Amino acid sequence: MKTTELRELTKAELEKKLGELRRELMMSRFALANQQLKNPLKLRQLKRDVARILTIMNEKGDH
Repeated sequence: MKTTELRELTKAELEKKLGELRRELMMSRFALANQQLKNPLKLRQLKRDVARILTIMNEKGDH
């Protein structure tokens, strides 16, 4: 997910995307604990995407 794409989204869209990513991160953590996660680097990318959205929300003053 690119930063430029995220900056174009509205507050509601960012919040929706953030919720989706957090849900996916939670499910990935469960899969990792159960040794069912095929790509463990996915966790890193999900965490970075969540941080990226939070940063953009803070910059916009929407958080």
